[in-house]
Amino acid sequence: QVQLVESGGGLVQAGGSVRLSCVASGRTFSSGTMGWFRQAPGKEREFVAAIRAATYYATSVKGRFTISRDNAKNTVYLQMNSLKPEETAVYYCAARPDFSYSTYRLGDSYDYWGQGTQVTVSS
Repeated sequence: QVQLVESGGGLVQAGGSVRLSCVASGRTFSSGTMGWFRQAPGKEREFVAAIRAATYYATSVKGRFTISRDNAKNTVYLQMNSLKPEETAVYYCAARPDFSYSTYRLGDSYDYWGQGTQVTVSS
């Protein structure tokens, strides 16, 4: 069983930066996938970024966000720069023990989820 706990959310001005952290307890998926998703009120959950060996990003965040992992600390990070007001959302981390190029951007393919952390970007 895996438990994921996100932290680092809060209020930030447009154009600012936030770094989210996700600490995993239990099994360490050294060869698996960690992902970040977000959901804004009234909108569907959307893929943000994922990492196994390589990194993968939604087109909307590529070049501004960076996902990384520290296996020694069982932690995945999401560095978010140049934030936009429309990116206000609850951000979730997720984990799966494998990797699929076809499904890594689909939330339903992940087995474990954190509780989410709110990121509010003010205009």
